[in-house]
Amino acid sequence: MRRLAIRPGGIGDSILGFPALEHLGHDAELEVWVREEVVPLIDFAATHTIEGSGISLVGVSPASESLQTRLLAFDEIHTWYGSNREEFRAALDELHPRVFYHEALPSSELSHAADFFSAQVAASLPSIPRLRILPSPNRMIWIHPFSGSAKKNWLLERYQLLARWLETTGRPVQFVVAPHQRFPGAKVVDDLKDLAALLAGGSLYIGNDTGITHLAAAAGANTLALFGPTDPTIWAPRGDRVRLLSSNDLDQLSVERVLDAALEQTGFSSPTTST
Repeated sequence: MRRLAIRPGGIGDSILGFPALEHLGHDAELEVWVREEVVPLIDFAATHTIEGSGISLVGVSPASESLQTRLLAFDEIHTWYGSNREEFRAALDELHPRVFYHEALPSSELSHAADFFSAQVAASLPSIPRLRILPSPNRMIWIHPFSGSAKKNWLLERYQLLARWLETTGRPVQFVVAPHQRFPGAKVVDDLKDLAALLAGGSLYIGNDTGITHLAAAAGANTLALFGPTDPTIWAPRGDRVRLLSSNDLDQLSVERVLDAALEQTGFSSPTTST
């Protein structure tokens, strides 16, 4: 049995879908098509990029002969891509006899996203994404201060004040950003597998509701996640060492509260909180 899984979405959505994808490979030779940045994280299947597959043209223009041949090499196709596009579904059904369409975003508020994706393929629950990452030991407290939406970001100046207080514990603090992001003194890591190894080997990771926070949690990092308007019952990172602070208004989340949570998470001594 050869099976293809097409899983679109950003870093966080993709990671939450990993348990479902791994289940699809437990009784089949699996190939997964994902966004290019996610490819380094997948060691349980062969991979190809959605960007380079040509699948985005299905339903828009006639599929190339090479894409048709590639699709027909699989016995089954499971796709979270294009499931709500009628023209895509009609065109893909003409190209392959066994296609299973899955919702790319949870349609129920009663379950966590990882469980929702796993239930679509009859995988066991609860679903805990786990990356098989060899930690790169370091003493760092890692902070990723950004996300894909400004409304999900804790104030940058509060992160900076938090970092100064945390440095008094004797542990170095390092901000980390993606290549397209800018922050003075921040470390830029463009390979997610390398970044996961650094976060897993550090003392603590602190970040917003963002894909990098899901990366840290799945890699086994000691993780403190700051959630604002997003519902954590659906989208919170999952892992054995994850703590969540949630506030509908992130402006109301004080530095003192985050510091206390960070100290509890690490067991560090309390610093003198002066500016």
